[in-house]
Amino acid sequence: MSSVTASSRTERRVSPVFLGIAAVMAVSGWGVWTGFADNAAFAVFLFVVSAWVVSLCLHEYAHARTALHSGDITIGAKGYLTLNPLKYTHALLSIVLPVIFVILGGIGLPGGAVYIERDRVRGRWKHSAISAAGPLTNALFALVCTAPFWLGGLDGVPLRFQQALGFLAFLQISATLLNFVPVPGLDGYGVVEPWLSHKIRRQIAPFAPFGLIAVFVVLYQGTVNNAFFDLIDAILGHLGVDQNSVYCGQNMFQFWTTQTPQCADPSFFRF
Repeated sequence: MSSVTASSRTERRVSPVFLGIAAVMAVSGWGVWTGFADNAAFAVFLFVVSAWVVSLCLHEYAHARTALHSGDITIGAKGYLTLNPLKYTHALLSIVLPVIFVILGGIGLPGGAVYIERDRVRGRWKHSAISAAGPLTNALFALVCTAPFWLGGLDGVPLRFQQALGFLAFLQISATLLNFVPVPGLDGYGVVEPWLSHKIRRQIAPFAPFGLIAVFVVLYQGTVNNAFFDLIDAILGHLGVDQNSVYCGQNMFQFWTTQTPQCADPSFFRF
């Protein structure tokens, strides 16, 4: 019994890799807050990237933890409960590509995935909950980032830190919305898939690898693009985050560009 307990504890012990990433987030966040860093923009870059990776780890952890409580007892042995991003089935898709998209395009690309043995899970609601857990974690992360804004607690918060939080919240909301699109390959489809007939699921299955590509192709269309970013702006507005904070946050984040100090340009994020 003791060996089983020890094994269970090891499977759930937080990985040093995750703790290291969280430490980078904390130190760089302190640098942004205090202005201690010589290059404030680079401190914002480190803070946003590390916080973004932390959110991706929590996203995958939420999938795994929900699956564990829904019947997939193999989750722990796969290392998914340690928050170690190196344990993911597709580390390239889960961590590397989302980080690259943030750096190059300033948009929260949905990641994935942890491998869940769905045949161990019984009940359509449980399957839907497993898929929804990830993007709901991004939504919760966005609420935490924007808490100083909608709680009216910005007094004493340095402007740089406000802007960094605004941009980070933008990433979290964009990831939440993209993840909930009901297209094969995204969590949104995983939410609705259990409720589809076997025939429909079988017909859709071959298109799953191309779902995310299709979403971005559609998102590049002017009308859809404008509607998507207008929705993000509206959500941020309701949370008390003004557009200027978000755009200036990305302006500092992409410190290698030649952008001017004036950053209140809503077209900044548009494709």
